[in-house]
Amino acid sequence: MTDVPSFLTHKAGDYVAVAVRDVSRGPAEVGYLDGADSVTVDVNAEIPLGHKVALRDITAGEDVIEYGVRTAIASADIKKGDYVHVHNVRSARWQNSVA
Repeated sequence: MTDVPSFLTHKAGDYVAVAVRDVSRGPAEVGYLDGADSVTVDVNAEIPLGHKVALRDITAGEDVIEYGVRTAIASADIKKGDYVHVHNVRSARWQNSVA
């Protein structure tokens, strides 16, 4: 792997990590800002800079953990290595708002 990871995440146990550059399919390194060891994830689709990758399988309806807290809810099943964005998650912030 390279010295600079392709993705960063804040805490061990987060379900997603953010791309620090455009990332192609294939193996990519994930660095942890809390000092945990880096891991490798097999990326299933191209992921643009600033967008997220799943670090574990996430079931539709399950909370998505980022920064060690619930930030989103999966609106579809997400596999480890998948691109995580508006097509498969919704914000947890507005979950209880009235439409």
